[in-house]
Amino acid sequence: MLQLHRSTLIAAALALLGCVFLYSTLGVAKAFHVWKWTDIISEGGTAVMAGIWVLFTLSSRPGGLVTRLLAGGLSLIMIGSFADCMDEFFAISKTARWDHWLEAMVPVGMLVVTIGMYYWRHEQFRLNEHLQKRERLFRDHRAFDRITQLANADYLRRQIRHEQALRPGRQCALVLLDIDGFHAINRAFGQPEGDRVLQAVGHMLLLNLRNDDLLCRYAGDRFALLLPDTSVAEAEALARHLSAMVGQMRHHAKDGRVPISLRHASANADAAPEVLLAELSRAVSQPMAATA
Repeated sequence: MLQLHRSTLIAAALALLGCVFLYSTLGVAKAFHVWKWTDIISEGGTAVMAGIWVLFTLSSRPGGLVTRLLAGGLSLIMIGSFADCMDEFFAISKTARWDHWLEAMVPVGMLVVTIGMYYWRHEQFRLNEHLQKRERLFRDHRAFDRITQLANADYLRRQIRHEQALRPGRQCALVLLDIDGFHAINRAFGQPEGDRVLQAVGHMLLLNLRNDDLLCRYAGDRFALLLPDTSVAEAEALARHLSAMVGQMRHHAKDGRVPISLRHASANADAAPEVLLAELSRAVSQPMAATA
């Protein structure tokens, strides 16, 4: 994971080297007997701990706003504390403003970390919702698709029948989503990268669904959505929204960015599952999928 943040680590290391250069060239070295070991240990220890937290953050998270805020704020705390520590080894003129600016990085870094934790909190709420959407799958481990960890087609058919029996006459919609040109993605980037695309699309879809909605991997590059208490018009609007969200994804492979787009078809879930899915499969296979 650290390899994904190589530029951040290099920038932090260069900043520390820059501090050493500034203090050693613009400051006057203090005699050993005037060193304040309590300040050296506390300020230097803070810099070391902040650096360790930066490594922990970058080694456990993918890139993104939360990661940038947390790692950036901790880096500022590390650099500011390191500058405070360098003051114990070099005497700096009181008129030098750059020294004060470096030391001011500590409170600024704390503010940035606080903002990062605010967004991290919202991220955790979204992840909890993500887990809740999988809750009814936990009762049947055989229902999981190995690659995406979503429900499989057999589970989808059972749930369609369950919704029809549980709430007869109530609106319930079924949407089929198909990844455009998925076979070309496999050929261009390899099957492992294709599996990563399936996982990324599945995660994006889950994050944009309600807790009662059921997302399944129907077959190959196709996902199915079972939407209780939802009309076909509402399902079609949701499918367009999901397609737009997936289209905005920036999925990168070793050989470059992988473009991803979806086609969709939707219908009332008021017929036998096999009939519904066959009709939607035919519709989504057309050049431009339409509402069934």
